[in-house]
Amino acid sequence: MRVLITTDAFPPVCGGSGWSTFELAKGLRARGHELLIVRPLFGAQTGAEPPEYDGFRPIGFNGWAPPVPFVRNYFKNERFYRRFSDFLTDFIRRHGVGLVHAQHVLTSPPSITAARSVGVPVVCTVRDYWPVCYWSDLILDPQAQGLCPGCTAGRMTQCIRPHGGALWPLGLPAIPYMRANLSLKRASLAAADAVIAVSSAIAADLRRRAPELASTRIEMIHNPVDVAGIRDQAESAARPMSGSYALYVGKLEPNKGVSKLLAAVERARLDWPLVVVGDGSERAELEEAARRSGRDVRFVGWRPREEVLAWLRHADLLVFPSHGPESLSRVLLEASTLGVAIAAMETGGTSDSVVHEQTGLLSHSADGLGDDVARLRHDSLLRARLGQAARRRVESRFDAAVAVGQVEQLYRALTEGKR
Repeated sequence: MRVLITTDAFPPVCGGSGWSTFELAKGLRARGHELLIVRPLFGAQTGAEPPEYDGFRPIGFNGWAPPVPFVRNYFKNERFYRRFSDFLTDFIRRHGVGLVHAQHVLTSPPSITAARSVGVPVVCTVRDYWPVCYWSDLILDPQAQGLCPGCTAGRMTQCIRPHGGALWPLGLPAIPYMRANLSLKRASLAAADAVIAVSSAIAADLRRRAPELASTRIEMIHNPVDVAGIRDQAESAARPMSGSYALYVGKLEPNKGVSKLLAAVERARLDWPLVVVGDGSERAELEEAARRSGRDVRFVGWRPREEVLAWLRHADLLVFPSHGPESLSRVLLEASTLGVAIAAMETGGTSDSVVHEQTGLLSHSADGLGDDVARLRHDSLLRARLGQAARRRVESRFDAAVAVGQVEQLYRALTEGKR
Protein backbone atom coordinates (compact mmCIF):
# COMPACT_ATOMS: atom_id res chain seq x y z
CA MET A 1 0.00 0.00 0.00
CA ARG A 2 1.22 3.51 -0.74
CA VAL A 3 0.79 5.50 2.48
CA LEU A 4 1.18 9.25 2.86
CA ILE A 5 2.34 10.28 6.35
CA THR A 6 1.90 13.96 7.14
CA THR A 7 3.82 15.04 10.21
CA ASP A 8 4.85 18.20 12.04
CA ALA A 9 8.18 16.65 13.11
CA PHE A 10 10.65 14.05 11.87
CA PRO A 11 14.24 13.04 12.69
CA PRO A 12 17.04 13.75 12.97
CA VAL A 13 16.10 16.89 14.97
CA CYS A 14 12.78 16.42 16.80
CA GLY A 15 11.15 15.45 20.07
CA GLY A 16 9.47 12.22 21.08
CA SER A 17 6.49 12.63 18.75
CA GLY A 18 8.78 12.88 15.72
CA TRP A 19 10.66 9.75 16.74
CA SER A 20 7.38 7.90 17.22
CA THR A 21 6.36 8.91 13.70
CA PHE A 22 9.69 7.64 12.41
CA GLU A 23 9.29 4.30 14.19
CA LEU A 24 5.85 3.90 12.60
CA ALA A 25 7.19 4.71 9.13
CA LYS A 26 10.14 2.36 9.57
CA GLY A 27 7.89 -0.46 10.75
CA LEU A 28 5.46 -0.01 7.85
CA ARG A 29 8.34 0.07 5.37
CA ALA A 30 9.65 -3.21 6.78
CA ARG A 31 6.22 -4.74 6.14
CA GLY A 32 6.37 -3.84 2.46
CA HIS A 33 4.43 -0.58 2.36
CA GLU A 34 5.62 2.41 0.33
CA LEU A 35 5.91 5.52 2.49
CA LEU A 36 5.68 9.14 1.36
CA ILE A 37 6.28 11.80 4.03
CA VAL A 38 5.24 15.46 3.89
CA ARG A 39 5.88 17.96 6.67
CA PRO A 40 5.18 21.70 7.12
CA LEU A 41 8.13 24.04 7.57
CA PHE A 42 7.90 27.23 9.64
CA GLY A 43 10.37 29.79 10.92
CA ALA A 44 14.04 29.01 10.36
CA GLN A 45 13.12 25.80 8.52
CA THR A 46 11.28 27.65 5.75
CA GLY A 47 12.91 27.33 2.34
CA ALA A 48 15.15 24.41 3.32
CA GLU A 49 14.62 20.83 2.24
CA PRO A 50 14.01 18.51 5.22
CA PRO A 51 17.07 16.29 5.72
CA GLU A 52 17.06 12.66 4.65
CA TYR A 53 17.03 10.22 7.54
CA ASP A 54 17.39 6.43 7.39
CA GLY A 55 16.31 6.36 3.75
CA PHE A 56 13.30 8.63 4.25
CA ARG A 57 13.33 11.93 2.39
CA PRO A 58 10.42 14.08 3.65
CA ILE A 59 8.91 16.68 1.34
CA GLY A 60 8.62 20.12 2.89
CA PHE A 61 5.75 22.58 2.53
CA ASN A 62 6.52 26.15 3.55
CA GLY A 63 4.28 28.07 5.90
CA TRP A 64 4.58 31.48 7.51
CA ALA A 65 3.27 33.03 10.70
CA PRO A 66 4.07 36.37 12.38
CA PRO A 67 5.55 36.23 15.90
CA VAL A 68 2.39 37.70 17.47
CA PRO A 69 0.26 35.68 19.94
CA PHE A 70 -3.12 34.51 18.55
CA VAL A 71 -2.33 36.09 15.17
CA ARG A 72 0.47 33.55 14.85
CA ASN A 73 -1.95 30.73 15.62
CA TYR A 74 -4.43 31.99 12.99
CA PHE A 75 -1.73 31.95 10.32
CA LYS A 76 -0.49 28.48 11.40
CA ASN A 77 -4.01 27.08 11.52
CA GLU A 78 -6.87 28.59 9.54
CA ARG A 79 -4.73 30.32 6.88
CA PHE A 80 -2.27 27.45 6.58
CA TYR A 81 -4.89 24.69 6.53
CA ARG A 82 -6.43 25.95 3.28
CA ARG A 83 -3.12 26.12 1.42
CA PHE A 84 -1.85 22.83 2.76
CA SER A 85 -5.05 20.89 2.02
CA ASP A 86 -4.97 22.11 -1.60
CA PHE A 87 -1.35 20.95 -1.91
CA LEU A 88 -2.13 17.56 -0.33
CA THR A 89 -5.18 17.01 -2.56
CA ASP A 90 -3.02 17.38 -5.65
CA PHE A 91 -0.22 15.30 -4.07
CA ILE A 92 -2.53 12.40 -3.26
CA ARG A 93 -3.88 12.30 -6.80
CA ARG A 94 -0.50 12.61 -8.52
CA HIS A 95 1.17 9.91 -6.42
CA GLY A 96 -1.70 7.43 -6.26
CA VAL A 97 -1.80 7.46 -2.46
CA GLY A 98 -3.98 4.70 -1.02
CA LEU A 99 -4.25 5.98 2.57
CA VAL A 100 -3.32 9.13 4.49
CA HIS A 101 -2.07 9.02 8.07
CA ALA A 102 -1.76 12.42 9.79
CA GLN A 103 0.35 12.68 12.92
CA HIS A 104 -0.05 16.09 14.59
CA VAL A 105 -2.12 19.24 15.03
CA LEU A 106 -0.75 21.21 12.05
CA THR A 107 -1.13 18.34 9.63
CA SER A 108 -4.33 16.60 10.75
CA PRO A 109 -7.16 18.99 9.74
CA PRO A 110 -5.81 19.73 6.22
CA SER A 111 -4.93 16.06 5.68
CA ILE A 112 -8.48 15.03 6.52
CA THR A 113 -9.92 17.63 4.16
CA ALA A 114 -7.62 16.53 1.32
CA ALA A 115 -8.17 12.80 1.78
CA ARG A 116 -11.94 13.18 1.97
CA SER A 117 -11.98 15.25 -1.20
CA VAL A 118 -10.11 12.52 -3.09
CA GLY A 119 -11.97 9.65 -1.44
CA VAL A 120 -9.09 7.79 0.22
CA PRO A 121 -9.14 6.62 3.86
CA VAL A 122 -7.57 8.95 6.41
CA VAL A 123 -6.30 8.14 9.90
CA CYS A 124 -5.16 10.68 12.51
CA THR A 125 -2.92 9.91 15.47
CA VAL A 126 -3.59 12.10 18.52
CA ARG A 127 -0.52 12.35 20.76
CA ASP A 128 -1.58 15.24 22.98
CA TYR A 129 -4.67 17.24 23.89
CA TRP A 130 -4.98 19.59 20.92
CA PRO A 131 -8.56 18.48 20.05
CA VAL A 132 -9.84 19.31 23.55
CA CYS A 133 -7.64 22.23 24.73
CA TYR A 134 -6.57 25.36 22.87
CA TRP A 135 -3.15 25.17 24.56
CA SER A 136 -2.96 21.36 24.16
CA ASP A 137 -2.11 20.78 27.84
CA LEU A 138 -5.38 20.95 29.91
CA ILE A 139 -3.63 23.19 32.46
CA LEU A 140 -5.63 26.05 33.96
CA ASP A 141 -2.98 27.05 36.49
CA PRO A 142 0.62 25.73 36.33
CA GLN A 143 0.84 25.96 40.14
CA ALA A 144 -2.35 23.97 40.83
CA GLN A 145 -2.73 20.20 40.80
CA GLY A 146 -6.09 19.93 39.07
CA LEU A 147 -6.67 19.89 35.33
CA CYS A 148 -9.12 22.00 33.37
CA PRO A 149 -12.52 20.27 33.39
CA GLY A 150 -13.54 21.73 30.02
CA CYS A 151 -13.02 24.61 27.58
CA THR A 152 -15.71 27.18 28.40
CA ALA A 153 -15.41 30.94 27.90
CA GLY A 154 -14.98 31.40 31.66
CA ARG A 155 -12.19 28.87 31.93
CA MET A 156 -10.46 30.29 28.89
CA THR A 157 -10.37 33.59 30.79
CA GLN A 158 -8.50 31.77 33.56
CA CYS A 159 -6.07 29.93 31.30
CA ILE A 160 -5.09 33.10 29.43
CA ARG A 161 -3.56 34.51 32.65
CA PRO A 162 -0.53 32.19 32.95
CA HIS A 163 0.11 32.36 29.21
CA GLY A 164 -0.22 36.15 28.91
CA GLY A 165 1.70 37.29 31.98
CA ALA A 166 1.08 40.88 33.08
CA LEU A 167 -0.56 41.69 29.73
CA TRP A 168 -3.12 38.88 29.97
CA PRO A 169 -6.19 41.22 29.81
CA LEU A 170 -5.17 42.09 26.24
CA GLY A 171 -5.83 38.48 25.31
CA LEU A 172 -9.46 38.42 26.44
CA PRO A 173 -10.86 39.61 23.06
CA ALA A 174 -9.25 36.51 21.51
CA ILE A 175 -11.54 34.11 23.40
CA PRO A 176 -14.15 33.92 20.58
CA TYR A 177 -11.32 33.03 18.19
CA MET A 178 -9.94 30.41 20.61
CA ARG A 179 -13.34 28.74 20.86
CA ALA A 180 -13.86 28.82 17.08
CA ASN A 181 -10.37 27.42 16.50
CA LEU A 182 -10.99 24.52 18.88
CA SER A 183 -14.36 23.84 17.27
CA LEU A 184 -12.76 23.76 13.81
CA LYS A 185 -10.17 21.21 14.94
CA ARG A 186 -12.79 18.97 16.52
CA ALA A 187 -15.05 19.11 13.48
CA SER A 188 -12.11 18.26 11.22
CA LEU A 189 -11.06 15.34 13.40
CA ALA A 190 -14.61 14.00 13.49
CA ALA A 191 -14.45 13.60 9.70
CA ALA A 192 -11.50 11.17 9.88
CA ASP A 193 -12.17 7.51 9.11
CA ALA A 194 -10.37 6.59 12.33
CA VAL A 195 -8.51 8.28 15.18
CA ILE A 196 -5.62 6.59 16.96
CA ALA A 197 -5.21 7.64 20.59
CA VAL A 198 -1.74 6.74 21.88
CA SER A 199 -2.88 6.08 25.45
CA SER A 200 -5.98 5.18 27.42
CA ALA A 201 -5.99 8.72 28.89
CA ILE A 202 -6.07 10.34 25.44
CA ALA A 203 -8.84 8.00 24.28
CA ALA A 204 -10.93 8.70 27.39
CA ASP A 205 -10.50 12.47 27.11
CA LEU A 206 -11.45 12.49 23.43
CA ARG A 207 -14.66 10.64 24.22
CA ARG A 208 -15.47 12.70 27.31
CA ARG A 209 -14.46 16.19 26.19
CA ALA A 210 -15.20 16.15 22.45
CA PRO A 211 -18.85 15.23 21.80
CA GLU A 212 -18.24 15.89 18.09
CA LEU A 213 -16.30 12.60 18.03
CA ALA A 214 -19.18 10.52 19.38
CA SER A 215 -19.58 8.58 16.12
CA THR A 216 -15.87 8.61 15.12
CA ARG A 217 -13.90 5.39 15.32
CA ILE A 218 -11.29 5.78 18.08
CA GLU A 219 -8.62 3.10 18.46
CA MET A 220 -6.10 3.02 21.31
CA ILE A 221 -2.71 2.04 19.86
CA HIS A 222 0.49 2.87 21.72
CA ASN A 223 3.44 4.62 20.13
CA PRO A 224 5.84 2.04 18.61
CA VAL A 225 9.22 1.55 20.26
CA ASP A 226 12.19 -0.11 18.53
CA VAL A 227 13.23 -2.07 21.61
CA ALA A 228 16.14 -3.93 20.01
CA GLY A 229 17.41 -0.84 18.19
CA ILE A 230 17.37 1.34 21.31
CA ARG A 231 19.22 -1.28 23.30
CA ASP A 232 21.83 -1.81 20.60
CA GLN A 233 22.45 1.92 20.26
CA ALA A 234 22.59 2.48 24.02
CA GLU A 235 24.84 -0.50 24.71
CA SER A 236 27.46 0.79 22.28
CA ALA A 237 27.49 4.28 23.80
CA ALA A 238 30.27 5.28 26.17
CA ARG A 239 29.38 6.02 29.78
CA PRO A 240 28.87 9.83 29.96
CA MET A 241 30.12 10.20 33.56
CA SER A 242 31.51 8.06 36.33
CA GLY A 243 29.60 7.13 39.45
CA SER A 244 25.90 6.93 40.21
CA TYR A 245 23.47 9.66 39.15
CA ALA A 246 19.77 10.44 38.88
CA LEU A 247 18.44 11.77 35.59
CA TYR A 248 15.77 14.09 34.21
CA VAL A 249 15.15 14.20 30.44
CA GLY A 250 12.71 16.61 28.81
CA LYS A 251 11.69 20.19 28.20
CA LEU A 252 12.17 22.64 31.05
CA GLU A 253 8.62 23.96 30.84
CA PRO A 254 5.72 24.32 33.32
CA ASN A 255 3.73 21.38 31.94
CA LYS A 256 6.72 19.11 32.58
CA GLY A 257 6.57 19.90 36.29
CA VAL A 258 10.19 21.00 36.58
CA SER A 259 9.23 23.19 39.55
CA LYS A 260 8.70 19.91 41.45
CA LEU A 261 12.03 18.46 40.37
CA LEU A 262 14.24 20.27 42.89
CA ALA A 263 11.61 19.95 45.62
CA ALA A 264 11.55 16.17 45.17
CA VAL A 265 15.35 15.92 45.13
CA GLU A 266 15.66 18.02 48.28
CA ARG A 267 13.00 16.00 50.11
CA ALA A 268 14.83 12.82 49.12
CA ARG A 269 18.13 14.34 50.34
CA LEU A 270 19.66 12.90 47.22
CA ASP A 271 23.42 12.58 47.55
CA TRP A 272 23.93 11.63 43.90
CA PRO A 273 24.29 14.18 41.11
CA LEU A 274 21.07 15.03 39.29
CA VAL A 275 21.74 15.35 35.55
CA VAL A 276 19.22 17.49 33.64
CA VAL A 277 19.08 16.80 29.90
CA GLY A 278 16.92 19.38 28.12
CA ASP A 279 16.21 23.06 27.89
CA GLY A 280 13.32 25.50 28.01
CA SER A 281 11.87 28.69 29.44
CA GLU A 282 12.32 27.60 33.08
CA ARG A 283 15.99 26.67 32.86
CA ALA A 284 17.34 29.88 34.40
CA GLU A 285 14.91 29.67 37.31
CA LEU A 286 15.74 26.00 37.84
CA GLU A 287 19.48 26.69 37.77
CA GLU A 288 19.06 29.40 40.38
CA ALA A 289 16.99 27.08 42.59
CA ALA A 290 19.68 24.43 42.23
CA ARG A 291 22.38 26.90 43.34
CA ARG A 292 20.34 27.87 46.38
CA SER A 293 19.71 24.24 47.29
CA GLY A 294 23.37 23.31 47.31
CA ARG A 295 22.56 20.04 45.51
CA ASP A 296 24.78 18.72 42.75
CA VAL A 297 22.61 19.46 39.70
CA ARG A 298 24.26 19.36 36.28
CA PHE A 299 22.55 20.96 33.28
CA VAL A 300 23.74 19.58 29.94
CA GLY A 301 21.09 21.15 27.67
CA TRP A 302 19.66 19.53 24.56
CA ARG A 303 21.72 16.58 23.40
CA PRO A 304 21.62 14.41 20.25
CA ARG A 305 19.52 11.29 20.56
CA GLU A 306 22.48 8.92 20.87
CA GLU A 307 23.80 10.96 23.81
CA VAL A 308 20.39 10.97 25.51
CA LEU A 309 20.26 7.18 25.23
CA ALA A 310 23.75 6.99 26.75
CA TRP A 311 22.62 9.08 29.73
CA LEU A 312 19.55 6.84 30.11
CA ARG A 313 21.49 3.62 29.76
CA HIS A 314 23.82 4.41 32.66
CA ALA A 315 21.40 6.25 34.98
CA ASP A 316 20.56 4.68 38.32
CA LEU A 317 17.09 6.22 38.35
CA LEU A 318 14.91 8.53 36.27
CA VAL A 319 12.89 11.32 37.90
CA PHE A 320 9.73 12.22 35.96
CA PRO A 321 7.89 15.13 37.67
CA SER A 322 5.44 15.94 34.87
CA HIS A 323 2.64 18.33 35.87
CA GLY A 324 0.48 18.18 32.75
CA PRO A 325 -1.36 15.03 31.68
CA GLU A 326 1.26 13.20 29.67
CA SER A 327 -0.20 11.40 26.68
CA LEU A 328 2.42 8.65 26.49
CA SER A 329 5.94 9.79 27.34
CA ARG A 330 8.63 8.42 25.06
CA VAL A 331 11.23 9.11 27.77
CA LEU A 332 9.44 6.66 30.07
CA LEU A 333 9.24 4.03 27.33
CA GLU A 334 12.93 4.37 26.47
CA ALA A 335 13.93 4.27 30.14
CA SER A 336 11.82 1.14 30.56
CA THR A 337 13.43 -0.41 27.48
CA LEU A 338 16.82 0.08 29.12
CA GLY A 339 15.71 -1.17 32.54
CA VAL A 340 16.09 2.15 34.38
CA ALA A 341 14.22 2.49 37.68
CA ILE A 342 11.55 5.22 37.43
CA ALA A 343 10.00 7.60 39.99
CA ALA A 344 7.17 9.46 38.24
CA MET A 345 4.13 11.62 38.82
CA GLU A 346 0.97 9.79 37.82
CA THR A 347 -0.52 12.03 35.14
CA GLY A 348 -2.45 11.26 31.97
CA GLY A 349 -1.20 8.14 30.21
CA THR A 350 1.81 7.60 32.48
CA SER A 351 0.12 4.62 34.14
CA ASP A 352 -0.10 2.95 30.70
CA SER A 353 3.69 2.65 30.67
CA VAL A 354 4.51 2.55 34.41
CA VAL A 355 2.68 0.21 36.79
CA HIS A 356 3.06 1.31 40.39
CA GLU A 357 5.28 -0.97 42.48
CA GLN A 358 5.66 -3.34 39.51
CA THR A 359 7.62 -1.44 36.83
CA GLY A 360 8.19 1.85 38.64
CA LEU A 361 6.90 4.11 41.40
CA LEU A 362 4.03 6.57 40.86
CA SER A 363 2.98 9.44 43.11
CA HIS A 364 0.49 12.33 43.12
CA SER A 365 2.54 15.05 44.83
CA ALA A 366 6.04 16.50 44.96
CA ASP A 367 6.42 15.10 48.47
CA GLY A 368 5.41 11.65 47.28
CA LEU A 369 7.81 11.91 44.37
CA GLY A 370 10.61 12.84 46.75
CA ASP A 371 9.81 9.86 48.98
CA ASP A 372 9.93 7.58 45.93
CA VAL A 373 13.29 9.00 44.85
CA ALA A 374 14.62 8.31 48.35
CA ARG A 375 13.31 4.72 48.25
CA LEU A 376 15.02 4.04 44.96
CA ARG A 377 18.25 5.74 46.03
CA HIS A 378 18.62 3.48 49.05
CA ASP A 379 17.27 0.17 47.69
CA SER A 380 19.34 -1.30 44.87
CA LEU A 381 17.28 -4.51 44.86
CA LEU A 382 14.08 -2.50 44.31
CA ARG A 383 15.73 -0.60 41.46
CA ALA A 384 16.80 -3.85 39.83
CA ARG A 385 13.40 -5.52 40.26
CA LEU A 386 11.46 -2.58 38.83
CA GLY A 387 13.90 -2.12 35.97
CA GLN A 388 13.75 -5.74 34.87
CA ALA A 389 9.95 -5.80 35.04
CA ALA A 390 9.84 -2.60 32.98
CA ARG A 391 12.02 -4.22 30.31
CA ARG A 392 9.65 -7.17 30.03
CA ARG A 393 6.54 -4.98 29.90
CA VAL A 394 7.83 -2.73 27.14
CA GLU A 395 8.79 -5.78 25.07
CA SER A 396 5.32 -7.30 25.27
CA ARG A 397 3.18 -4.16 24.92
CA PHE A 398 5.12 -1.39 23.19
CA ASP A 399 7.57 -3.03 20.81
CA ALA A 400 7.25 -1.66 17.27
CA ALA A 401 6.22 -5.06 15.92
CA VAL A 402 3.14 -5.01 18.16
CA ALA A 403 2.07 -1.39 17.55
CA VAL A 404 2.79 -1.34 13.81
CA GLY A 405 0.89 -4.59 13.38
CA GLN A 406 -2.15 -3.01 15.01
CA VAL A 407 -1.88 0.06 12.75
CA GLU A 408 -1.56 -2.14 9.66
CA GLN A 409 -4.66 -4.08 10.69
CA LEU A 410 -6.57 -0.80 10.98
CA TYR A 411 -5.37 0.25 7.52
CA ARG A 412 -6.66 -2.97 6.02
CA ALA A 413 -10.04 -2.60 7.68
CA LEU A 414 -10.43 0.96 6.38
CA THR A 415 -9.32 0.23 2.82
CA GLU A 416 -11.57 -2.83 2.63
CA GLY A 417 -14.42 -0.67 3.88
CA LYS A 418 -13.77 1.92 1.17
CA ARG A 419 -13.78 -0.77 -1.53
